[in-house]
Amino acid sequence: MDAGDVRRVTTGDCTDLYYVDTGMYGTAEYGSVYVVDDERPAIVDTGIGTNYERILDALAEAGIDPEELAVIAVTHVHLDHAGGAGFLADACPNAEVYVHERGARHLADPSRLWEGTKQAVGDQIEFYTEPEPVPEDRITELTDGDAIDLGEHELIAQHAPGHAPHQVVFEDPANDAVFTADAAGIWVPSIDEIKETTPPPQFDLEAALADAEMLVAMEPETLLFAHFGPTEADGVLAEYTDVLTDWVGAVERKRAELPNDEAVIDHFVERTSMDRVWGERKASGETAMNVRGVLAYLDRRDDE
Repeated sequence: MDAGDVRRVTTGDCTDLYYVDTGMYGTAEYGSVYVVDDERPAIVDTGIGTNYERILDALAEAGIDPEELAVIAVTHVHLDHAGGAGFLADACPNAEVYVHERGARHLADPSRLWEGTKQAVGDQIEFYTEPEPVPEDRITELTDGDAIDLGEHELIAQHAPGHAPHQVVFEDPANDAVFTADAAGIWVPSIDEIKETTPPPQFDLEAALADAEMLVAMEPETLLFAHFGPTEADGVLAEYTDVLTDWVGAVERKRAELPNDEAVIDHFVERTSMDRVWGERKASGETAMNVRGVLAYLDRRDDE
């Protein structure tokens, strides 16, 4: 799948559902945004803002005019998921933007989020576009268990704070599917593997494992990854708990061996195998960010 491609989701029993490869970070099969074609059409997540027109093209592919879009559902306010919210709200004037209550202020005023993202992603910031604010009167705050009625479908928000305190996953019972945000890691379809995502500053291992267990308890047939695309749920979530635990343990052990945190970061960057999938630059940046997130978690844990 290439940047800009739009496909119908046919995994499991999914209907009325499309996804687009946004070409995030100049990388194919890394960032996806979903379109639900229903009485109240919706998109789930918004990408980083760069090339947001590809999401409008996905709406067109589904036969939805921008003026018809009713819902922009944001899983959390990290800019790879929420960076396009302001641009899409402007282009789709009748859409309400739904987000967890802890993230709402950052959509209305994304200035602090923009500065924090610069620190978190390093030189990858050049792939981003500075976000536009969403008008406050178009933001609807969500809490755990709130449902967004689309017609035949609904999006039920389940709080999943392990990756970030403002994260929710959206359950779509009609499709027996869950939009996983970053609560289930990164699905890499080209190699049929799941990878960790542990960015700073708020990653928390215990809470992230609890989120994965919550997803297991939902027993969805289909997982809809923001990174990247749909897949059958069978066994994936149980595998992710092992991936996440092993990853944090590996960083912790290497920190005990090496002289400083920069050496720890360099160690894992030099040994990543994901350059064969995402290219050297994205793989290195992703790995460094994930190591920094674990190191920050370990510092907080040790201070408790």
